[in-house]
Amino acid sequence: MENHRPFKIFIVEDDLWYSSMLEYNLSLNPDYQVKKFDSAKAFFANIHEKPDVVSLDYSLPDMNGDEVMVRIREQSPDTKVVILSGQEDVKIAIDLLKKGAYDYITKDEDAKDRLWNAIQHMRENADLKKELEVLKQEVASKYDFSKTIIGTSSSIKRVFSLMEKAVKTNITISVTGETGTGKEVVAKCVHYNSDRRNQPFVAVNVAAIPKDLLESELFGHEKGAFTGAVARRIGKFEEASKGTLFLDEIGEMDLNMQSKLLRALQEREITRIGSNEVVKFDVRIVVATHKNLIEEVKKGNFREDLYYRLLGLPIHLPPLRDRENDVLLIAKHYMDQFCRENKMPVKNFSTDAKKKLLTHAFPGNIRELKSVIELATVMAEGNEILPEHLNIVSQNVLESFAVKDATLKEFNIKLLQYYLDLYNSDVMKVARKLDVGKSTIYRMIQNKELSINKKYYESAMFS
Repeated sequence: MENHRPFKIFIVEDDLWYSSMLEYNLSLNPDYQVKKFDSAKAFFANIHEKPDVVSLDYSLPDMNGDEVMVRIREQSPDTKVVILSGQEDVKIAIDLLKKGAYDYITKDEDAKDRLWNAIQHMRENADLKKELEVLKQEVASKYDFSKTIIGTSSSIKRVFSLMEKAVKTNITISVTGETGTGKEVVAKCVHYNSDRRNQPFVAVNVAAIPKDLLESELFGHEKGAFTGAVARRIGKFEEASKGTLFLDEIGEMDLNMQSKLLRALQEREITRIGSNEVVKFDVRIVVATHKNLIEEVKKGNFREDLYYRLLGLPIHLPPLRDRENDVLLIAKHYMDQFCRENKMPVKNFSTDAKKKLLTHAFPGNIRELKSVIELATVMAEGNEILPEHLNIVSQNVLESFAVKDATLKEFNIKLLQYYLDLYNSDVMKVARKLDVGKSTIYRMIQNKELSINKKYYESAMFS
C-alpha cells in the first residue's frame, strides 16, 4: 500500500549519545521521520504533531515513565509507546504493558534491533489498518442508496425514506417483496450506512439450510454435541457480533425453530448446542421474505408473537412493474456495467426496445431484467439494442396469463407451463431461462401442477 505521509517516530532520551545512535539506526529507513528530545518537557511541547511511535526512556530527569505514559494516553491516544530502560525490572515492565505500552526493552546490545523490529511491526499493522479503512469506505460508497438502488419513481423514493430512518437506529427491519426485487441489497445498504458499518454483515438463507441444521447454523455447537460435531463451531449470531444478521426467507423457518429464535431475541442471548453456557449477543436483525407473513400466521405456519417481534420497521420493495420508468434507468445501468466489464462499446436502446421494456411485466423483477439486458448487449451487433434482441415474453402473452384475483403461485404456474410448452418440455432449458431450480419444476410436475410430455420427463429424470 502506498503511503503519503512519513511514519513519525519521537525518541525521548536524556543520554545524547544513545539517542543519536537510535536516531541514526531508525533513519536508515527513508519512510521514517525521526526526531529526538532530551526531556519530557521538550517532548510534550511537540506532542501536537501526533507521532506514530514514541521510544521513551523510563528514567528521564524531569518525569518518570509512568507519568509520561499517562499524559501521552491523554493527549495522543493513538500514539504507540515503546519503553527503553536501563534496568530489567519485570514488575515495572508488566505494569507498563498493562497501562498500554506496546513493548518494554532493556538497554543492552540488542536494544536497537528489538526497537527496529517493534517499530517495523507497528508500521505494518498501521498500514493494514489504513488499508482496511479504505476498503470499508469503498464498501460504504458501494452501498450508497442512490448508487445501489437505482430509480426515481415515487414507490422507490418511499423505500429510500424508510431506509434513511432505519440507519439512524438499531430497530429490527423486515423487508418484503417479490423474488428478485433486491431485499438483500436493502439489508446491506442499511448496514453499511449505519453506525455498525465497521462490524460484520452476516447473511443466512433460511430456506437453503435443512431444518435439522438451522439451530447449529444460527447458535453454534460444542465439540461432541452430536454425531459429526468434531469441533466447536461459532454460530451466525456470534459471528455477527456488534454487526448485522440478515435472515433471508424467514417465512420458511419451521415452528420449532421459530420458538427458539423468539426466545433468543427476547433474552438477547443464545446457547450453543451441547453447552450450558449462555452467550449474550449484540446484533441488529434484518429479516426478509417474499411471503405474506400475516397470511402465514393465519394459516398457523408462523408464530404470531415472533411476527410482531420481527416486524420492527417494515420496508416493502415494489415489483419492477410498479416502478414507472425505473426499468429504463436500471436497464441502462446494467447495460453500461456489462459493457465496462467486458470492454465493449456502450450501446443505446432504440425507441421500440424501450417500449418493449416498459410494457413487459417482469415477473422475475430486477434479476430477470439484468439477465435480459446482458443477453441483449451480447446479441446486438451494432451500437443499438433493438426489440428482437430483448428475449422477453410479449405483453400479449402475459395478459393471457392474467386472471382476476390470481395468486402469485397461480401466475408462476401459468408462466412455467407456457415455457414448458414453448421449449417442448425441456425442463433444463426452462430452469435456465427463468432462473428456477429444476427440482422445483420436477416437484410441480409430480404434484400435477404442471403437465409435460411423459416420454421426455422419464428420459430426463434418468439421464
